[in-house]
Amino acid sequence: MKEKITKTNQSIEKALQIIEILASQRGYMRLQDISAQADIPAPTAMRLLTALANYNYVTQSEETHKYSLTLKFAQIGSMVKSQFSISEVARPYLVDLARRCGESVCLAIEQDMEVLYIDSVDGPDSMLRTMQRIGKRAPLYSTGVGKLLLLNFEPKEIDRYVAKTGLKALTKNTITTKEGLLRKLQEIRARNYAEDDEECELGARCVAAPIRDYTGRVIAAASISGPTIRMTKAKIESFAKEVILTANKISKVFAAEE
Repeated sequence: MKEKITKTNQSIEKALQIIEILASQRGYMRLQDISAQADIPAPTAMRLLTALANYNYVTQSEETHKYSLTLKFAQIGSMVKSQFSISEVARPYLVDLARRCGESVCLAIEQDMEVLYIDSVDGPDSMLRTMQRIGKRAPLYSTGVGKLLLLNFEPKEIDRYVAKTGLKALTKNTITTKEGLLRKLQEIRARNYAEDDEECELGARCVAAPIRDYTGRVIAAASISGPTIRMTKAKIESFAKEVILTANKISKVFAAEE
């Protein structure tokens, strides 16, 4: 019985290997090439390919007899993706981050050229709870999470965004010019995190990191926020590492190619 289970496991492993080999190629592949890359005899490769074809995961060209994956994998990927929401996946990571740092943590996405907070974990200050309540909106250009979400914008979209918002000064620290915003976005790309140094609300600072999907697109951002008396420059540097680590863990769930 044990030997039978072992053989079954080996067959599954080889089938998965064949799937990955086909996925890495453009177009159809010959049986001999699949067999060589998988390091298995051609008859074994054919048997596994036939089994995959029986369930519509693989197709064979009638003209060339070569093999290729079908779009059933895309369908399954879509079904799996629909079972998860960013907030559901991120929640336990956010709770752990708030526990480690002892400050408020939030999760945000971009909607209609604004920040939309979709989850938060309370810190010790009721002021920050109010700022980060779920459903609250905020400007992209003056928040840490928002600047990360602006990384997705093409130059023409940036132009439209600047024209729409006017980059109004919310505090004395707010970025109010397109040139200043573009410089800041360039810095953020290089270091992979963003800050809000009293740019949106006086008396509060935050540091944020991007959550990306398998294409590298920023689909959300996580941040740590606190009052300036606690969120010192040294604390920001320390928290930046923590929020990047957390955001990377969440990103892995959505990065199927990693």
